[in-house]
Amino acid sequence: MTPRPPSNGSDPNTTAAEKTAESAEKAAKSVAKSVRKAAEKAVGKTAAPVRKATRATTRRTAAKTAAGQDAPAERTAAEDTAQKAAAQKTTAKKATAKKATAKKTATQKAVAAKTAPAKKTATTKAAAKKTTAKKTAAAKTAAAKTTAAKKTTAKTTAKKTAAKKVPAQKKAVGGQAAPPPAPAAEQTPVSPAVAPWDRERLLNGTHHDPHSVLGAHRVPGGVAVRAFRPYALSVGVLVGDERTELHNDGEGFFSGLLPLQEVPRYRLQVTYEGTVQEIEDAYSFLPTLGEFDLHLIGEGRHEQLWRVLGAHPMTHDGVTGTRFAVWAPNARGVRLAGTFNFWDGTGFPMRSLGSSGVWELFVPGIGEGELYKFEITRPDGSKTLRADPLARRTEVPPRTSSVVFASHHEWGDQEWLERRAERPAHQAPFSVYEIHLPSWRPGLTYREIAEVLPAYVRDLGFTHVELMPVAEHPFGGSWGYQVTGFYAPTARLGTPDDFKYLVDRLHQAGIGVLMDWVPAHFPRDDWALAEFDGRPLYEHSDPLRAAHPDWGTLEFDYGRNEVRNFLVANALYWCEEFHIDGLRVDAVASMLYLDYSRQPGQWTPNVYGGRENLDAVAFLQEMNATVYRRCPGVVTVAEESTAWDGVTRATHHKGPSGFGGLGFGLKWNMGWMHDSLQYISHEPIHRKYHHHEMTFSMVYAYSENYVLPISHDEVVHGKGSLVSKMPGDWWQQRANLRAYLGFMWSHPGKQLLFMGQEFAQGSEWSEERGPDWWLLDPGYGAEADHRGVLDLVRDLNTVYRATPALWRLDTEPDGFQWIVGDAAEDNVFAFLRLDDEGSPLLAVSNFSPVVRHDYRLGVPDDVPAWREVLNTDAARYGGSDVVNPDAVKPEPQGWHGRPASIRLTLPPLATVWLRPA
Repeated sequence: MTPRPPSNGSDPNTTAAEKTAESAEKAAKSVAKSVRKAAEKAVGKTAAPVRKATRATTRRTAAKTAAGQDAPAERTAAEDTAQKAAAQKTTAKKATAKKATAKKTATQKAVAAKTAPAKKTATTKAAAKKTTAKKTAAAKTAAAKTTAAKKTTAKTTAKKTAAKKVPAQKKAVGGQAAPPPAPAAEQTPVSPAVAPWDRERLLNGTHHDPHSVLGAHRVPGGVAVRAFRPYALSVGVLVGDERTELHNDGEGFFSGLLPLQEVPRYRLQVTYEGTVQEIEDAYSFLPTLGEFDLHLIGEGRHEQLWRVLGAHPMTHDGVTGTRFAVWAPNARGVRLAGTFNFWDGTGFPMRSLGSSGVWELFVPGIGEGELYKFEITRPDGSKTLRADPLARRTEVPPRTSSVVFASHHEWGDQEWLERRAERPAHQAPFSVYEIHLPSWRPGLTYREIAEVLPAYVRDLGFTHVELMPVAEHPFGGSWGYQVTGFYAPTARLGTPDDFKYLVDRLHQAGIGVLMDWVPAHFPRDDWALAEFDGRPLYEHSDPLRAAHPDWGTLEFDYGRNEVRNFLVANALYWCEEFHIDGLRVDAVASMLYLDYSRQPGQWTPNVYGGRENLDAVAFLQEMNATVYRRCPGVVTVAEESTAWDGVTRATHHKGPSGFGGLGFGLKWNMGWMHDSLQYISHEPIHRKYHHHEMTFSMVYAYSENYVLPISHDEVVHGKGSLVSKMPGDWWQQRANLRAYLGFMWSHPGKQLLFMGQEFAQGSEWSEERGPDWWLLDPGYGAEADHRGVLDLVRDLNTVYRATPALWRLDTEPDGFQWIVGDAAEDNVFAFLRLDDEGSPLLAVSNFSPVVRHDYRLGVPDDVPAWREVLNTDAARYGGSDVVNPDAVKPEPQGWHGRPASIRLTLPPLATVWLRPA
C-alpha cells in the first residue's frame, strides 16, 4: 500500500483511520530524524541513498501499522538497498579503522574519533552482534505486529526501527505502562573519549582532577575506560582473560566502552615501539591521603608530615608502587616527571585534594631508587621543574633530582635511647666535638667515618659530637648552611641509611649526636623552595620580610600554618627517624628581629610597633615544646647572639619583656666567646687592661643555660686557628692555648670545640682539605707539641666527666664562688666550682708568662688538704712542668675573705685544678 502524503490536519473530511495513519507517519518521521542525527553523530554521515531508503521504509511501515495491516513477508527493493548500503558502510568502517591504526595519519585519526563509539563498544563478539542488529533493523520493523489503538504507537515502532538506540519512555502513548529500564550495557551509549576541555587541560598540565577523567568510570551504556599514554602505539584493557583494544583518539589519548554494569578490576597493556608493558592504571586508585591528614596539614599540626608528603613506596589496594604528594596551593596543575617516564610528566598528572593545596598520585610499579621531580604549572601558565621539599634522599650534588627511598636500617641503640633521658642536659656532663663531616676525613663515606669517628671521640672523652648541617645543600662552600633538602642527609657521603648507621655506631660507643639545623633561611635556587609554585610560598610574601640581607637567601614565612608545620615536623623528623639527640638551631637572632641587619625603612614593625618577629617567636616556642614533648632526652641549643630575654626559659613562663620563654634547652654564650678570645689574644703585659673581659661573663652566667663555643666560625675566613690567635712564640702560643682550654672547661657552662683545635692545628680550617692530621704523624718533627695538646683535651674531658662540681650546678649560682676575680696586675683568676653536695673543685689560671711562687689563695676551712688533679703546664702536655706534686694543706690565715688559705706555685701561662685530697 502506497503511504498517504502527510496531512496538515485541516481537512474536515479526513477519516479517523486516516488521521491515525497521518499521526503515526508524522511521529515516525520525527523519531527517524532523531535517530538519524544520533547515528550521524556516532558513526558519521550516512550516504544519501541509504538515508532515503531508510526514511521510505520507516514511513511505509508506520502507515501500514496505523492501518492495521501486517508487514509483508519479503523486503521491498528499498529495504534491500538499505541493507546493502549498511553492509558496505560496516565494511568501509573496518577498513578505515585498520588503515588508521597502521598509518596514524591526522585525517584518519579524525575519522577514528567519529567512529569511536562503534569500535569502542566492546569485544569482537559484541561488535559482531551489533553489526547483525543493524543489518536486520528494517526486517524487524517490517515484522512487528501491533494495533493502532491499544498495543503500540508510532513512537514505539520507531524505537524498534532504531534497534533500541533510544531509551524507553516512562509512559507509552495511550496510557500503557513503559517497559522496565534496560541494563547499563543496553542503555544509549555515550562517547567514551575524553572531552575536548579535559583533553586540553591534560595536555597543558592544568587539570586539577585527572582521576575524574582518566581510568574506568560507569557511563550510560557501560564502563568507559580512558588512558593518557603519550608515545604509546596502542593500549588494551585486560579484564580477566578478555582483552579489549582501546581506540587511539590521538595525542596519547585512548578510550573504549566496555559492555559492563560495574567497574571491573583491570590492567592496561601498553604497546610502545619495541616493548609491551602490562601495568596497573594509576588512575584507578582512590587517594592515599585521608581527610584527617589534610585537616592537620591545613591546621599546621601534622607532626609527622614526612609520612604523608614526599615519595613513599607502599602497597595500596593490594598493589605495590609509590605514593607522591606535594603541597603547592598556587599551582594550576602538577605533574610527575622522572626516570620512569623519561622526564616527561605529560602522562602523569596529579590530583588536587580539595582545598588543602596538596597534590597526590599513586604510581604502581615505581619503587626505590627512581629519580623524580614535580612539574608545576604556575598561575601564569609557565612551568617549573622542582625537587621534592620532603624528599628523603637526593642525588649527589650538583645534580638536583629527588630519589624514591625507603629505610631498611635496623637500629642497635635501644640502650642508649633508654638512658639519655635520665638527666637533663644542663645538669649533666656535656662536652661537644664539632665536626664538618665532609672534611673531617675527606673522601670517607658515612659508613667509613663510622669505623673511625666513634673510637676517636670516645678516646678524647667528649660526650657528644655536633655535626655541621648534614641536610642536603647544593654548594659545598656554604658548609651546609644553605639547605635545599631539609629532609635528606647530604648524598655526598652516602644514603640516609648510611647516615643512620653512623649515628647508631656513635650511640653504641656512648656518644650523643647533635646536628646543626637551619630553619632561618633557604637559598634562591630555581629548582628548590624559592617561589615554589609560582608565588611566594615558603618565603614571606612581603619582599622586605622575605629577603635575608646578609646571605642573599630567603627567610621562611613563620606565620603560615603549612610553613610552620614543614619546619616543626622537620625538627621531629631528624630526632625520630635518625635518633638525633639534639638540634643546634642556627641564626636564631636573625629570626627574632624584624630589623636584623636592616636599615630604617627596610623593615616593617609588628602589630605593636615593635621590632620583634612575633611569628618567629611563636614558631620557636612551638618547635621546642613539640620536640621536648615527643622526644625525651633530646636537647635544643640556640645559636643566639643577642640579649633576648628567656631563650632557655620555659615557653609558658613570661619574662620582663612580656614574652614567654623560647623553650630552648641551652644557648651558645657568644658574649663569653668574643670576650675571652679578645682577652687571650693580647700580649700578657696588656692583659691587665682587659681583665674584665674574663670576668664579665659571670654577671649574666645564670641568665640562661649556656654552652661555651669555640666553633668553626672562629677559625675560618682569616680569623686563624685557635692556637694562632695566641701571642708570643710557638711555646707561648701552645701554653696560652692550654691555659685557655683549662679555663674554659672549668668555667660554668658546657663546652664545644671545633675539629682540629684539639691538637693545635696551626692553619685555619678549610672545607676543601679538613684538619692537618699529618701533624700527629710520629715522623713529623713537631708531632709531640701537637700530641701534647691532644692529650690535654683528653685529660680535661676525663676529669670533667668524673667531677660533678664541674657540671651538676652549671646553671645555678650555688655552683660557683669567686676566690679572686680582681687580680688584674697578676693576670690571675681563681674560683670554686661546687656540686649539689658542696664538694668543691678549685680552678686557678695564671695568664702571665712568669712563675708565681707561694701564691696565697683563700679557701674554705673544712677541706683538710688539696691535691692537684690537672696542670696544663705538665711536661706531658709540652709545658715547663711547674707542678704541685704534693698535697697542699690550708693554713689558718684568712685570705680573700676566707677563714683559711693555701700557698701554691702557679706555673706560667697555665691553669691548675685542685680537689680535696
